[in-house]
Amino acid sequence: MNTDILEGQWKQLRGKVRERWGELTDDELDQIAGKRDQLVGKVQEKYGYARDEAERQVDNFLAEVDSAADEAGEAVGDAVDTAEDAVDDATDDM
Repeated sequence: MNTDILEGQWKQLRGKVRERWGELTDDELDQIAGKRDQLVGKVQEKYGYARDEAERQVDNFLAEVDSAADEAGEAVGDAVDTAEDAVDDATDDM
């Protein structure tokens, strides 16, 4: 997930960030505002990770979120295909 997308989807991702790193306060989440470097810094500070470990943690989290979004998109696409097939079948019977 690139940083522009992180910033653009921050409101949606904020809850997931809070679930992963519960020690981050609302004020800190406001300060982060979807900026990857800010998130890495706060995770490093709160959890005592080295910078490279904090980056790895954040990057893994973003990859998981990105993967979940891809799977959700595929599920929606499959549901649309099924609905279209049902409509086609219904109209063929008319």
